[in-house]
This record gives sequence, C-alpha cells and structure tokens, in this order.
Amino acid sequence: MFSCTNDAPTSQHYALRSVRTRIGEVLDLAAWAEWAQIPHRGEPGRIVDGALMAQLLGIRSKSWAPEVFRRPETVAALGEAALEAAGWTPDDVDALLLVTCTPYELSLDQDAHRFGRLLGLRDDVPVLLLHAGCAGLARAIAHLGRMTSERVLLLTWNAPSAYMVMPDGRPNPLYRDNTTHPTAELLWFSPALFSDGAAAATLERRPEAQGVRFYTRDARDFDGQGPFHDPLVVYPGGGALHPPGSPQSLPMSAFGMHGPAIQRYYTEGMLANGRALESLAPDHVDRVARIYTHQASPRLIHGFLARSGLPLEKVPRNCERLGNLVSVSTLRLLDEDLAAGRVRPGDTMCFSVVGAGPERGAFTLPYDPPG
Repeated sequence: MFSCTNDAPTSQHYALRSVRTRIGEVLDLAAWAEWAQIPHRGEPGRIVDGALMAQLLGIRSKSWAPEVFRRPETVAALGEAALEAAGWTPDDVDALLLVTCTPYELSLDQDAHRFGRLLGLRDDVPVLLLHAGCAGLARAIAHLGRMTSERVLLLTWNAPSAYMVMPDGRPNPLYRDNTTHPTAELLWFSPALFSDGAAAATLERRPEAQGVRFYTRDARDFDGQGPFHDPLVVYPGGGALHPPGSPQSLPMSAFGMHGPAIQRYYTEGMLANGRALESLAPDHVDRVARIYTHQASPRLIHGFLARSGLPLEKVPRNCERLGNLVSVSTLRLLDEDLAAGRVRPGDTMCFSVVGAGPERGAFTLPYDPPG
C-alpha cells in the first residue's frame, strides 16, 4: 500500500473542455548539433556531432523555433483558441493558471499579468504563475483541488531556444564555454534535450466529473526511502543568492541537470505515482483511454515502462521525435491523440509526471468538449 506524509491521493471534479498546442520546426538533431558547435571536452578541436548527441540523449530530432517562442503572443493565441474551442469568452474565466520554467520576465509575476491583459480577462480574475518544470501540471491540478473556481484557463510553455539563441542567431556561449556553473561539463545537455512548445487547456468544475489526483514534493519521505532533496535541475543565477551584476550571476544563469538524480527520481517516482493511483482507484488502468507520462528522455521512458507493467498500447510517446517539451509534453500527446481520433468525448485520461524541485504527481480527468 502506498503511503505519503504529504498530500494524500484524493478525488477531483474537473473535466477537460478543450486543449490546443503548438510546437516549432521539428529539427533533425544533426542539424541542431552543426549549429550549436558544442566543443567535445575529451577531444579538443572536435565538436559534439549529431550522432554522438543522439547516442547520449536518445532523441533524433527536436522542436525548435526561437522567433516563434520568444513572443508571448504565441502563447496567448493558444489561450484564445482554447477558449473558443470551449465555447467560452474571456469573461467566463474564473482563474488563470500558468506553468513554465522559461518565463518571459522573472519578477513580480509579470508573465501572469501580461497574459491576463493579452487575453482580455476581467480584472478580478486571479492569475497564478507556477514557476515549475516537468511536473507543473500535477501541481496545477493540486492547486485546483483547493480552489473554488468553476472555469479555469491553463497556459504552459517551454522556450529553451529563446534562452539558447542570441539576438544575432549565434548559440549562447553560457552553454558552450561555461566553466563556472556547477554542471559546466554537461550544460549543453539542457538546450540539446529540451524543446520549444506551448499549450492551453480549459477545465470546468463538474460535480459529476469523476477523477483522482495525487501530488507530493517528497521533502519528508520518498516512498518510504527517506527525503529526496536533490532539485534535479538548477538555474542558480539571477536571484538574491547570485544577484544580477555580481561576478557569479551571469555564468550561473543557465539550466543544468543532475543526471544520476534525474534517472533515479524519474523511474522510481513514476512507479510510485502508479502505486498511488492504484491505491485510490485500483481499476484506473483499465478504465482510462490513454496514459500520458512525462516525456523526459527515451531511455528513461523505456526503462520505466519495462518495469511498470502498463499496457504499452495505452502509453503514447513522442520524446524521441520532439525532445523534452517539459509541462507541454503530456498535453501535446493528448492533442495528437485527439487529432487522430484515439481520444473521444467521454473518455477519461491519466497523466503521470515527475519534475524538478523535486515534485511529482498524477491525476485522471474526463474529456468533455462542448456539444
């Protein structure tokens, strides 16, 4: 039986009304590597080519469009499309939730206020920005479980190209030539693996909507194994610890990944998510139409699925083709299924994610579009 010292699994009563997603150009990894010119640390004078990148990361291509995703209007347009698909106007929205780890502005929740203005929401609608990574959707659903909002618009985006591509089109030297960052040797893994994408979804509280949710930060206990405190992904520059203008701020302003910790937390965390859902809804695997797992990397996904016992025909994957879209990844999988007719009105879906913090969670919810 799964036990957790944080939030216990519980029910949730939201239905998904609509979802809209957008990705960038699907760029072959060899072409990206040729542009990035990452120096090979073990062989001076050689670059890390696409073949070596594919071998190390497991992906063959990625979504990449800096000019598209450096514009907040790209994300706002998806929000407008999701509202229209739900049959809502901006005045119908009770709350705006935003999930991202690549904000357009860092201070004072300006992204949240910006999107409230761009979408024309009422001034009394609260805006909530979750500066979260790959498990951000689970945290968003956990927040919704403690809110009274009836109609919610959720926006999520990932724009690594905006962080990696300089205004003149060159690769950001922070990821190529950095020797100060705590993960300097492998900083290039982050821009190579992570991809551009955005998504918008509308959720409506329905008493008859039956779903479950689970969320934990594992700061007190990690499935009976003691606390898990490694943040998995770090970006230490720019805050009060390394303020702008200080000698360490610039070289610390880059995303670095803790590989061994990520591997352990992803696999064990995803398995623990499954046990949590099973303890609350023992038949959820049979009842849901699809199971959307966070697309961290092909190797991690395959390793988890080999141990999970999940029916593979219910678990779609797109990481090898699109890279890691962070919180956009599972909504993109759903959008692809909707386009292909694999998910239909009335179906229930399961989402299971883990991410930086660390944090993880899972939830189920029905798809109930207008009409």
